[in-house]
Amino acid sequence: MQKSLRRATWVSAIVVVAATAAIPASQASAAAACAPAWSSSSVYVKDNQSSQNGKNYTAKWWTQNESPATHSGQWDVWIDNGVCGGGTTPPTTPPTTPPTTPPTTPPTTPPTTPPTTTPPGTSGKNVVGYFAEWGVYGRNYHVKNLVTSGSASKLTHLLYAFGNTTGGQCSIGDAYADYDKAYTAADSVDGVADTWDTGALRGSFNQLRKLKKAYPNIKVIWSFGGWTWSGGFTQAAANPTAFANSCYNLVKDPRWSDVFDGIDLDWEYPNACGLSCDASGPASYNNVITAVRNKFGNSFLVTSAISADGSNGGKLDAADYAGGISKLNLVFPMTYDYFGAFAPQGPTAPHSPLNSYAGIPQQGFWSDAAIQKLKSKGVPASKMLLGIGFYGRGWTGVSQATPGGTATGAAPGTYEAGIEDYKVLKNSCPSTGTVGGTAYAKCGSNWWSYDTPSTIAGKMAYVKQQGLGGAFFWEFSGDTSNGELITAIKNNL
Repeated sequence: MQKSLRRATWVSAIVVVAATAAIPASQASAAAACAPAWSSSSVYVKDNQSSQNGKNYTAKWWTQNESPATHSGQWDVWIDNGVCGGGTTPPTTPPTTPPTTPPTTPPTTPPTTPPTTTPPGTSGKNVVGYFAEWGVYGRNYHVKNLVTSGSASKLTHLLYAFGNTTGGQCSIGDAYADYDKAYTAADSVDGVADTWDTGALRGSFNQLRKLKKAYPNIKVIWSFGGWTWSGGFTQAAANPTAFANSCYNLVKDPRWSDVFDGIDLDWEYPNACGLSCDASGPASYNNVITAVRNKFGNSFLVTSAISADGSNGGKLDAADYAGGISKLNLVFPMTYDYFGAFAPQGPTAPHSPLNSYAGIPQQGFWSDAAIQKLKSKGVPASKMLLGIGFYGRGWTGVSQATPGGTATGAAPGTYEAGIEDYKVLKNSCPSTGTVGGTAYAKCGSNWWSYDTPSTIAGKMAYVKQQGLGGAFFWEFSGDTSNGELITAIKNNL
């Protein structure tokens, strides 16, 4: 059975919440969800085990009746009546579990001032990166890292991932990470510590506000959905106007309305299957996009991450993508995660091939196939950005150095088996060859595929040759501390 296309799963925190201010465990685009039974008191979380094919979750939940000391060294974050503490042992596997109900109710009264953001031109040099909200935990990656790495100066747009869509409504993904976490002066973009004054904005939203002040060229877009939280789009399709209103009320909340220049809809996938299956019909994608555009107006950015399945009769043929994209400023075909250890026995194949090659496991599963299919549907090249993964996917138990070998399972990864950051792989398993316009490497019995500065240069040549709008990537924390990969994107566009 054909595997769904998916973005990388890297969540890196255990978050424990009080029922009066529930904070969802972090969510990833390519992660499965399970539904915990939230306690009526504080909850301690440990051992959320994930598997890469979107299945097989186990979790252990401890209630407030047990002292945190009972699990010393095993719990990582607990929040109870505003008091935060942390264990000494970081988690070895990330949680990916959103709560079953949204933690925050967006305001119901929209602001009276219309948005004034100007949409970008079609220069073909857009550089767009995902910032994962959960990266502020175990990955210890914060907005300030965009500055220290030099990434901010190369960026045109930042996608903040993710907001939730539960119940067909836009809602907060992780309230603590988004607007409550207090930053010290040393960790803040502008060197000024957050305050606990009434009404003060904290968290990543405030850091993004400061980033925009320092780099006014950067447009910040709030992305909703992703692999785990796309299920709510089915209900959104049943009442697109109500969905659009909820998104407007949340994005334009006066506490952070100046932070966001746009909204992104990452629906995986309309009228097709991702983590769950949607049967809302081929017109649903266009209907939802149209309602959102009508609500936000033409001066606000509306974008969308979409499938990059270029096969005949595949996901790009299941919905009216061209109709929806006609209302968008930019569109992000997710041209990565085509292959990986979610097929544990292989065959080994690069997860983000630009072009086909002899022996590729699935027809239409390469970047150019998706781009050409979208062009054939009438999608303007200038709206499309090519997707780059700042990570690799890998197998273990591999004896064949070239692609096409058999495997026994997923290669070990820092946060999840089968996935590893570029910044790790460049040293632990340097590239030994290229295929389909991307790199691969065999180290011992492990086989990895990933993009390097050299293969990114080749992909950017393709972007220019095709007249595309630029490139986007998932996600910042996979890059080196001095931004090797974003530099390769920027310098070659």
